[in-house]
Amino acid sequence: MSCILLFNKPYGVICQFSRDGMHPTLADYIAVPEVYPAGRLDTDSEGLLLLTDDGKLQHRITDPKHKLPKTYWVQVEGAPSAAALAQLQRGVQLKDGMTLPAEARVMEEPAGLWPRNPPVRFRQNIPTSWIALTIREGKNRQVRRMTAAVGFPTLRLIRYRIGDWMLDGIAPGQWRQEDA
Repeated sequence: MSCILLFNKPYGVICQFSRDGMHPTLADYIAVPEVYPAGRLDTDSEGLLLLTDDGKLQHRITDPKHKLPKTYWVQVEGAPSAAALAQLQRGVQLKDGMTLPAEARVMEEPAGLWPRNPPVRFRQNIPTSWIALTIREGKNRQVRRMTAAVGFPTLRLIRYRIGDWMLDGIAPGQWRQEDA
């Protein structure tokens, strides 16, 4: 029976078990043998990371041909316009090509959101907003590049959902095991 771990990766943690000498790693949080990350989250991103001991499941989660939806809560600088949201929904031209259409909507700050350490920079004259953004591909730093391309740079990025797996009820640095 294969297992899957749902881990709420804190800001600053790298998505590997081996040490790099500068950052905390998965080994600082997860002492389960023979599980491996199914995908990655940048060091400066937070939220849901899946780990499994099942190579086929790991492949299905990460292979772009399966187009597993991934939903992010994105705190952006400014208040996104309807035109910017429509551009995200159509797809955004990046240096490495056009993104697939995304689901994008403005949302309230997530209820029960934990503080980030270190905090997001605060500017008194520039408001921030939250967007729920769902993509079905995984280009390098894609969400950050998409929001910047439409004029609203990402300040904080939290992956909330991958397919049917969600972050609900998992505190930063904690994990929950489920049957795959």
